[in-house]
Amino acid sequence: MQESRMQKLGIIGAGAWGTALAAVARKAGRDVTLWAFEPEVVAAINKERRNPFLPEIPLDPAIIATSDLAAAARADLIFLVVPAQFLRGVCIKLAPMLAPKTPVVICAKGIEKGTGALMTDVVRETLPTAEMMVLSGPTFAAEVAAGLPTAITLGARDAEVGARAAAAISSPAFRPYLSTDVIGAEVGGAVKNVLAIGCGIADGRKLGANARAALLTRGLAEIVRLAVVRGGRAETLMGLSGLGDLVLTATSMQSRNYSLGVALGQGQSLAEILGARRSVAEGVATAEAVAALAAKLGVDMPICTAIDAVLNRGAQVDVVLKGLLERPLRAEVDTPPSRG
Repeated sequence: MQESRMQKLGIIGAGAWGTALAAVARKAGRDVTLWAFEPEVVAAINKERRNPFLPEIPLDPAIIATSDLAAAARADLIFLVVPAQFLRGVCIKLAPMLAPKTPVVICAKGIEKGTGALMTDVVRETLPTAEMMVLSGPTFAAEVAAGLPTAITLGARDAEVGARAAAAISSPAFRPYLSTDVIGAEVGGAVKNVLAIGCGIADGRKLGANARAALLTRGLAEIVRLAVVRGGRAETLMGLSGLGDLVLTATSMQSRNYSLGVALGQGQSLAEILGARRSVAEGVATAEAVAALAAKLGVDMPICTAIDAVLNRGAQVDVVLKGLLERPLRAEVDTPPSRG
């Protein structure tokens, strides 16, 4: 991979994943400024070299934390790592501070409530001159920050810019694979969080490994349908940002979305679960957004719609599961449209 000319990196968002990316960038030899909304997080990073969102990982003293968005914006490459539902607001504030054509990597995984906008839609509307990319794939922040082996997809329409961005963060333990399918990469990262909650509910209900496998595979078919309608490629979802991310997120208690689903399946209420957590489970908001988007676009996504019903519409888990099992039988593979 070619030598990167992107030395100064700004990371917008100092949650667990933003902190892990800061650690990755430092290991790759980059100068890192990490922006946090919370002053106490900035103080903890700069004084104690630890982030409360990822307390087990000591941070390189060269990582500079700040609550000054303009300071983080003065960079050769920007990573947007705020929660999906807050991305628009942060980008609006960032816009006047960002130099034209600055490469921006979207790391938020979700679909915006109310608008049905993908994260690329949000960035295109709020940062119209930015060179936009998407980072997505199977990553637990703690493992990445600890230097454990990780492979991830970097989606970039401009292959040259993508190659330089990949070089800026790559190391022997962190390997970005390039793709030109930005939409496919981001849809996989967004919808897998919803499906992870569904798999967690099934496991919390002790429905067995067969049921989880069925949810994973039929859920992947739903991801593919939505991605293709939005302009992505089906084959992208067979890779790291689709199948890889789904398997990781929907099978481990390290996953905030899967563990939330397990708790729901065991009978806890959503309010109880969220009230006991500081971290964000993106799948809760994305479930509502993806169900609405699927209805708007005419995409068949019964599993995601069912999970939205449980999370956001007061539906009972057992009733929803019964409804899914009673759906009409159908072919496993969607028939492609005739080219006649």
